[in-house]
Amino acid sequence: MEGGIHAGADESAFRECFSLTWKNPYVLRLAFSAGIGGLLFGYDTGVISGALLYIRDDFASVDRKTVLQESIVSTAVAGAIIGAAIGGWMNDQYGRRSSLLTADFLFFIGAVVMASAPDPAFLIAGRVFVGLGVGMASMTSPLYISEASPPKIRGALVSTNGFLITGGQFLSYLINLAFTKAPGTWRWMLGIAGLPALLQFILMILLPESPRWLFRKGREREAKAILRKVYPEHEVEREIQDLKESVDTEIREEGSSEKINIIKLLKTKTVRRGLVAGVGLQIFQQFVGINTVMYYSPTIVQLAGFASNQTALLLSLITAGLNALGSIVSIYFIDRTGRRKLLIISLSGVIISLGLLSAVFHETATHSPPISKTETNHFSNYTCPAYSSGANSRTWDCVKCLKATSPDCGFCASATNKLLPGACLISNDKVKELCHKQSRSWYTRGCPSKYGWLALIGLALYIIFFSPGMGTAPWIVNSEIYPLRFRGVCGRMAATANWISNLIVAQSFLSMTQAIGTSWTFFTFGVISVVALIFVLVCVPETKGLPIEEIEKMLEHRAFHFKFWEKKDLIH
Repeated sequence: MEGGIHAGADESAFRECFSLTWKNPYVLRLAFSAGIGGLLFGYDTGVISGALLYIRDDFASVDRKTVLQESIVSTAVAGAIIGAAIGGWMNDQYGRRSSLLTADFLFFIGAVVMASAPDPAFLIAGRVFVGLGVGMASMTSPLYISEASPPKIRGALVSTNGFLITGGQFLSYLINLAFTKAPGTWRWMLGIAGLPALLQFILMILLPESPRWLFRKGREREAKAILRKVYPEHEVEREIQDLKESVDTEIREEGSSEKINIIKLLKTKTVRRGLVAGVGLQIFQQFVGINTVMYYSPTIVQLAGFASNQTALLLSLITAGLNALGSIVSIYFIDRTGRRKLLIISLSGVIISLGLLSAVFHETATHSPPISKTETNHFSNYTCPAYSSGANSRTWDCVKCLKATSPDCGFCASATNKLLPGACLISNDKVKELCHKQSRSWYTRGCPSKYGWLALIGLALYIIFFSPGMGTAPWIVNSEIYPLRFRGVCGRMAATANWISNLIVAQSFLSMTQAIGTSWTFFTFGVISVVALIFVLVCVPETKGLPIEEIEKMLEHRAFHFKFWEKKDLIH
């Protein structure tokens, strides 16, 4: 899932990070233990994409209804939205450590419920529990790491949370592949997610609360004891004093300032213009389709003409690996290239990739193998009723066969060449087995195509271009573009917009492919990407290397850059 909190850090910060953590392993222990929350986030995003293939095989109702498939995916996102909201309140009231322990407990319960689910309803209930845990952990993990880390290496350590998210996605595909032959397949895939949650629960019990939260609650002795473990002896007294002053100032400002509300936010010019850029980027990050690839990658591979579940999972591993690599590449380029330029390059590549995917799926749909009456007669007792009773059965091809309902039908490819005419048969396990016994491939989610490898290239290009730019830059821009006083509330608004957009995309993708076809679905994402590119050119300022005051001046004097081909002058 592309979502969560990312922080910018260049390679010099990482060198210093390795040096300091080598000298003081306690800091690394704190960061790694909390960072498992990011691993849970990433694992859940990736694991459902593979598990869904086998859930459809086990539950006929899920296989028939795309809305059930979407619900299994998206209820976790809905739970995460609620979990993030609860997490914000819990972080303030009960502390970061307690919030992470609660998140782990919810995630573990969800994993157990999913692994033992007797029907789709229980599975969806388990997804809600997992979502609540993911939502709480996704906002608490980076916060805990940030507050328990020395300032010099804070960015690098918080960035490890982002690495663990993409690493969790990659790990989930490996786990999916490992259990493809095991009895219960998807139950193992989903159930094993409880292990890292259990590990983090044990580790967090042994770790302290965030020193900043302890100071806010007046527990200064405990906070000082933790800071003495984190900082070198010659720095600790200064850090204690700085933290005390910072917390006192924060409490004083909260007591004296009037309550912030949305109307006042929108009336403040710099905040309003910052929100347009920040919230807009978060919405476009989802609406260009990234989480259709992360949630449904194996399904997309099958739609491209690869029938085997194992093959679909293996090929999807490439996209997960490229996504993890992209998050590392972004660290190198984000402060050299700049946020805005990286977004423009990223979206340009995304548009090209989506155009290629749209073209490939159009060719796949219009050049699918025809249905042969001779081939179908080999399975005379299992002929698809819609085909045998159809007036224009001679014009039938694989695509039309897969659209048949009451009952559902599948395509049994020719034993000689899967691109030659095949048979249109009733879709059930017995017919699938009969088809495989004759050394034929069985298709129910996509048709054989000579263009399948082009679709994989399109997916790979999409991830290569998306991950370093649109994957990380929206979060970094949102961490820089708002005035300090409004940063917390504006950041929450932007993150909420991201989660809700994520939910909309996750709940609608399969329905769109069914209603308008896969080609037109990717074309729609391509059009949205063009709009996103124009939005970045016009509405998003470059914030690289600018102090907060300069960013505020820039937003105050010039919000929209309609003549984006002209070079902007910075306001001084």
